[in-house]
Amino acid sequence: MDFQNQYQQAHQMPKYECLLFDLDDTLYPSSSGMSQQCTKNIEEYMVKKLGIEETTVTQLNQVLYKNYGTSMAGLRAIGYNFDNDDYHSFVHGRLPYEVLRPDHVLRTLLLSLPYRKLIFSNGDKVHVAKTLSKLGLKDCFEGVICFETLNPISDNEDSKSTGCRKVFDLSCLFDAGSALPVTPVVCKPFANAYEQAFQKANINPQRTLFFDDSIRNIQAGKDMGLHTVLVGTSNRTKGVDYAIESIHNIREALPELWEINHKKDISRSFSGKLAMETSVTA
Repeated sequence: MDFQNQYQQAHQMPKYECLLFDLDDTLYPSSSGMSQQCTKNIEEYMVKKLGIEETTVTQLNQVLYKNYGTSMAGLRAIGYNFDNDDYHSFVHGRLPYEVLRPDHVLRTLLLSLPYRKLIFSNGDKVHVAKTLSKLGLKDCFEGVICFETLNPISDNEDSKSTGCRKVFDLSCLFDAGSALPVTPVVCKPFANAYEQAFQKANINPQRTLFFDDSIRNIQAGKDMGLHTVLVGTSNRTKGVDYAIESIHNIREALPELWEINHKKDISRSFSGKLAMETSVTA
C-alpha cells in the first residue's frame, strides 16, 4: 500500500516546479529598440570613460560580447578597471524606458501559472526593477537573480578607479588559437552563473523551465540540466526544447503548464537576498 501511495504521488507530481525567465528581449520584444540603445551606450562608455579608439570600438565590443556573454565581462577580462555601478548607470540608466508599456496579457499569463517564477538576468538590479515596473510585472515574480546576486559587492571594491590598465594583448581576441583571459565577472552563459543561481535560489534544474532569447544562454542552460524555451523564434535547434516567437505564445506552446488541477505549495526556501527591489521606482 505504501508503494502504491508513493507511485501515485510521483505520478501526480508536476514536471516543473519553477519557471526561470531572462528579462531583456524575452519579456518584451527586441523590436523595442532597447538592446540597440544599450549597445550604443556601451560603445559610448568605452570611448568616453575608457579611452578606447572610436574607430575600433564597435568591432571590439562585438568580439567581447561574443566571447564573454556581456561587454562588461569582456572589458574586465582584458584588464579595464571601472566601477560597476558607474558602468551600469551609464549603460542602463540612459535607456529609453518610456518605450516600454504595461503588458496586461503577459501579466495575466504569468499570474495564472502555478509555479515559482524568477528572473535570471545579467542586468543590474536597478535596471531589472525599472523594466519590470514599466511592464507592470514587478509583483509577478518571487525574486530576481541579477548582476549583484552573482557578483557580490566585495568583488566590486577592487574596481573603483576607472582607467585602461590593459594587461592582455588585444590581438588574442581575434586569434582563434590564442587562449582568452578569464573574466572576474560571473554572468550567463558561463556555468558558474547557473550554478550560483541554482544554489542561491534553491532551484532544481531538472524541474525548471528556462526562458531566454539568447541561443547561447539556452544551450548553456540545457547543458546545466534545465528544460529550455528559446524566445524570439519558432526555429528549434540543439539545446532547445521549445521555441516561441513571443513570450505571449507560452500557452499555445506549453499548454501542459496549465494542466495542474490545483495549485500546490511548491515553494522552496530562498537563500540570499533575492527579494524584489521595491524601493526603486521607474
